[in-house]
Amino acid sequence: MKTKSDKALIGSGIITAVAASLCCITPVLALIAGTSGIAASFSWVEPFRPYLIGFTILVLAFAWYQKLKPKKAEDVDCACEVDEKPSFWQSKLFLAMVTVFAVIMLAFPYYSTVFYPDNKKEIVIVNPADIQILHLDIKGMTCTACNNHIAHAAQEVNGVIEAKADYKTGNAEVKYDKTKTTKEAIVKSIDKTGYKVVR
Repeated sequence: MKTKSDKALIGSGIITAVAASLCCITPVLALIAGTSGIAASFSWVEPFRPYLIGFTILVLAFAWYQKLKPKKAEDVDCACEVDEKPSFWQSKLFLAMVTVFAVIMLAFPYYSTVFYPDNKKEIVIVNPADIQILHLDIKGMTCTACNNHIAHAAQEVNGVIEAKADYKTGNAEVKYDKTKTTKEAIVKSIDKTGYKVVR
């Protein structure tokens, strides 16, 4: 009976940790797979992220409590009974691995930048008057992984000098050379990610 509850707790911890990070992992997976259009498909999960994080922490804390609490007298039927070694799936090592995995998933938005290749180009500016700054409102951004994905998409456009996005404000700022690219080309590149430029 205890084995089933242990497995359910550990399974719940893994599922909620992955669910809490789904909105942030999807843009990186989309970039790696070359299907950046699905980047914003799990942004609806973001409002539930704090609850999923809390549930993950509670489940794992309870699993550790179950694993570490001392055995009561009724749990031990006979002192002469030989304790069976628990299987790997019931061991503290497995629970520790699940806990580390959950922490890695929950912290994903804070280190997601390592997955984006550096696509900044050397730009030769002949006339500083040709430099334009484009301010865009973007729908669907929920975390720093979204910021990175949008900036990466904008910087893929030839002529873009610098791009920054901020999910908190829902804005992006793109500095570009108007002789080499257009606002429409930049917007099209960002729209391909699944996030939508609304202005």
